[in-house]
Amino acid sequence: MSRLLIPALILAVFASGASAQDRYGPPPPPPQQGGDDNTHFGWADVLRVDPVYGVARVETPRQECYDQQVTTRQQGSGSAAGTILGAVVGGVLGNTVGKGDGRRAATVAGAVAGGVVGNNVSRSGDTVYQGTETRCRDVSSVTEQRRIAGYDVEYRYRGEVYVSRLNYDPGERLRVRVSVSPAD
Repeated sequence: MSRLLIPALILAVFASGASAQDRYGPPPPPPQQGGDDNTHFGWADVLRVDPVYGVARVETPRQECYDQQVTTRQQGSGSAAGTILGAVVGGVLGNTVGKGDGRRAATVAGAVAGGVVGNNVSRSGDTVYQGTETRCRDVSSVTEQRRIAGYDVEYRYRGEVYVSRLNYDPGERLRVRVSVSPAD
């Protein structure tokens, strides 16, 4: 008996679904886009327009500059005059020290040593410059600005009052699209 009961239940379920569909009719067709005969345009009187504000963050790049103290050293370049003068003075001193062949050697050694000392003395005249340099760097500043994001518009069409948010101020009148379709 249970073998007959299961197919009977399945048949009853499908039959009840079919009768329910017949009772409500076929599903409505999808709404048409564009050239619908049930749509027309009209004009509504604008009653009130309220701006809606939003906050926008704006990043502005700019340059920030400042003066900084700097010290510059310029090394003196050893002049030939200092080297020659040192060699002459060193040679004269070396010549007064030695006797015989030692005098020649002392003169040469004094000239070499005097040349080195004269060169170093002429180089020690380093020049130091102090001043300021302008240094700049790029920075960004972020500001928040209050901007209009849209408009809440209250309008009346054929005695009924409606509210919509638009991205523009419509003025005194607003063009509206009216679409009519059955309620059931």
